[in-house]
Amino acid sequence: MISAMLKRSHTAVLEKNETYAADFDTEPYEAGWAGEALFFVRVLGSEGSGPLTGSVQISPDGLHWCDEGSTIGPINEPGLHAVAVNNFGGWLRLSCRIDNGSQFKLMVTLALKES
Repeated sequence: MISAMLKRSHTAVLEKNETYAADFDTEPYEAGWAGEALFFVRVLGSEGSGPLTGSVQISPDGLHWCDEGSTIGPINEPGLHAVAVNNFGGWLRLSCRIDNGSQFKLMVTLALKES
């Protein structure tokens, strides 16, 4: 008999309907149990000509951070964008940069799944 186990998954809203006009980091999220992660950045509105870019950051403790290497953007207009991450250790966040005095109204979601 073959038994199928459901993989554990979880979706966390890290930023909700906030408007950003300067660089920021999302709320950190502990995700050591997961084997796969997917950041969704939904741009609800934007002003200005500068793009939004994001770098996935990892941490062993939720306090000290380094770039993981995956990036998202440049984003210049409303829509849904995503970046996938594997082999990330204990904690995740997205470090975002906004250029040229632009503003972005965003929702940032982190989807996690067991491997």
